[in-house]
Amino acid sequence: MTKVSINPITRLEGHGKIDIFLNEAGGVDNAYFQVPELRGFERFCIGRPVEEMPRITPKICGVCPGAHHMASAKAVDAVFGLKPTPTAKKLREIYYDAHMIHSHIAHFYALAAPDFVCGPTAPPAERNILGVVARVGLELGGEVIKHRSFAQKIQEVIGGKATHSVCALPGGMSRAITEEERRDFVMTQGIFENVVLKNPTYLDIILNGPYKIVTHYLGLVDDKNQLNFYDGKLRLVDYKGKELEKFEAADYRTHIAEHVEPWTYLKFPFYKKFGWKGLKEDTTSGIVRAAPLARLNVSDRLATPLAQAEFEKFYATLGGKPVHHTLAFHWARVIELLYAAEDLLNLVTDESVTDPNVRQIPDHIVGEGVGVVEAPRGTLIHHYVTDKNAILTDVNIIVATAFNYAGMNLDIANAAKGLIKDGKADQGILNMVEMAFRAYDPCLGCATHSLPGEMPLEVNIHDCQGNVVQTIRR
Repeated sequence: MTKVSINPITRLEGHGKIDIFLNEAGGVDNAYFQVPELRGFERFCIGRPVEEMPRITPKICGVCPGAHHMASAKAVDAVFGLKPTPTAKKLREIYYDAHMIHSHIAHFYALAAPDFVCGPTAPPAERNILGVVARVGLELGGEVIKHRSFAQKIQEVIGGKATHSVCALPGGMSRAITEEERRDFVMTQGIFENVVLKNPTYLDIILNGPYKIVTHYLGLVDDKNQLNFYDGKLRLVDYKGKELEKFEAADYRTHIAEHVEPWTYLKFPFYKKFGWKGLKEDTTSGIVRAAPLARLNVSDRLATPLAQAEFEKFYATLGGKPVHHTLAFHWARVIELLYAAEDLLNLVTDESVTDPNVRQIPDHIVGEGVGVVEAPRGTLIHHYVTDKNAILTDVNIIVATAFNYAGMNLDIANAAKGLIKDGKADQGILNMVEMAFRAYDPCLGCATHSLPGEMPLEVNIHDCQGNVVQTIRR
């Protein structure tokens, strides 16, 4: 059997490779998305005071540190049996909306848009952020950079640092914001609609290309089953959109388990009631997907008017709920960007966010806590257990990319089978295989906690005897 490898894979955060196995006829038997770096972050947290975790865990990842900071803070709140004050909760939500805006802008324009704006088979030298700016114009490109910097500035003001924030403390926040800062806080749907949805070729790739798997979906919702990034209950719906479970974060182990494969360091979370039935598309299997498409699929509606209008257009265009087309993750991400901007505006126009009462002081130790937020890449879970002195004895972190790992493998295999014929795969075809994982915005540095400090990528294509016939490396 011949093997074709893509190593390193491109335009993602972290390290990974794809191995594609060819049969004797030159078709694809299967493909695997391998994460080869060690994940060890939980282990070196053991023995530390739990209140240090919101300062430690943002270092897991420089791409989504805000997500880890907030999930960690919520877990620490629970360890001490605390709830943030109303003002502290609003400040956390303002901070977190800004984090989602800056992350979604970065992924859509720098990592995803080159495939659509420049074209999936465009030369690699053009298929990048500079190519996008060249196509959409310097003025629009400048606006994108400006608005991402606005979101980053809000994180810096509230978080204390623009990247590895230090604002959340047990029971609240480290400081209030001033009225002047609030006024300073007082955004990309058009480009996706004009460049992608109005181009029949690109819409055909989304709807009819080899980028569709039928799975179940997981995400946070409020008490009205509306999308919520920061708070709420976890809602799990099946492949037809029917609610399977709706549960508190603290109960996640009742419903979610993690499977381990020997060929990768990244785990595969799954729905325990259905069980793990392998990497195959099976509606009776417990494979679930998270991230923007999943969040829209588990939500009945969105809480802000402009985003709700786009939510309705999304399902009208793609044939109703739930949507299983993987490339629709990109459109869902842009709708979330609009929602985050509207929600942030609603929060910062509330003058009560300058109330100085931003913290509850711990007075006892519960000893265990779970914090969940919707990271840009999907559902993120932090679970801490401590001794009577609040020293950590156990840590479990299920990152968003892990929830999508099975889906990415299935999508990559489908894309490879649909695109590679007669054992031939040029750069354009291999990029279209990569598009299957890129839609998820995976963060492998976050998922694996790699040590080497490099970004290697290798893709190997194997023949039916297992011999490598083509290797692409970065």
